[in-house]
Amino acid sequence: MEAQKELDPPQPKDERPQSLILESMKQFFQHKLAVIGSVIVFLFLILAIFAPLIAPYGINEQSLGERFSAPSAAHWFGTDDFGRDIFSRVVHGARISLWVGFFSVLGSVILGTLLGLIAGYGGRVLDAVISRLFDILLAFPSILLAIAIVSILGPSLQNALIAIAIINVPTFGRLVRSKVLSIKQEEYVLAAKAVGMSHRRIVLRHILPNSMVPVIVQATLAIGTAIIEAAALGFLGLGAQAPSPEWGKMLADARPYLVQAPWTLFFPGIAIMLTVLGFNLMGDGLRDTLDPKMKKIK
Repeated sequence: MEAQKELDPPQPKDERPQSLILESMKQFFQHKLAVIGSVIVFLFLILAIFAPLIAPYGINEQSLGERFSAPSAAHWFGTDDFGRDIFSRVVHGARISLWVGFFSVLGSVILGTLLGLIAGYGGRVLDAVISRLFDILLAFPSILLAIAIVSILGPSLQNALIAIAIINVPTFGRLVRSKVLSIKQEEYVLAAKAVGMSHRRIVLRHILPNSMVPVIVQATLAIGTAIIEAAALGFLGLGAQAPSPEWGKMLADARPYLVQAPWTLFFPGIAIMLTVLGFNLMGDGLRDTLDPKMKKIK
């Protein structure tokens, strides 16, 4: 019996495949730039959530005797033309910019995904109509279209959010449409149709889940773009209105004092740059992690 055991091949160990989510997280955290971007985004999220606790002064607390004070221990980022603490306003501005970025992109994702599903799965007529709508929206430069929409609706932060959401709909719509056109030809979708599964169930159970990976990646990148667009509208006076501490509005208010007090422009500008950089690095990391075409062959 012992000789027979020695001749028997060793039994393979019971190794379960590692979870796809855990594997993706492991690859993401091995992406150094993605980790740096995530840390930047996390820090700005902390600033936004705990802004009232972090800011040492009120956002509209004025001290005319301290107008244009240079950065110091009392005012880390200096003061503006009304003697307001710039650090406190930048911290509260993170809440506004991230709010606009998240919710404008969320609206774009919801509407764009819905239109993309209809266009890709609904047949040639619906596809032609929706695709032409996307083409019309994409024919205009995004910032000019946003300016036109806000001009019609009226200057405000909420209307700027709506405008940014609208101009990003074609990006997500075309992305989802292309994925749906590819996925609906897969064998498992054709098999589901053959067994009589309803179109609604096919879309919700098979097509939509398999179309969301590129949407998640694009949404992460789009948040950074939305923050820039919101700042641009605020700079032009079409977004947040005074005395809101929105970063673009702060840049516009500080523009006449570039030579006299350069810190009034420097710190809001750095905040915009770092936030957008963080989302872009994180989006690149998600793309490299979730996109099978970007994975390294081991």
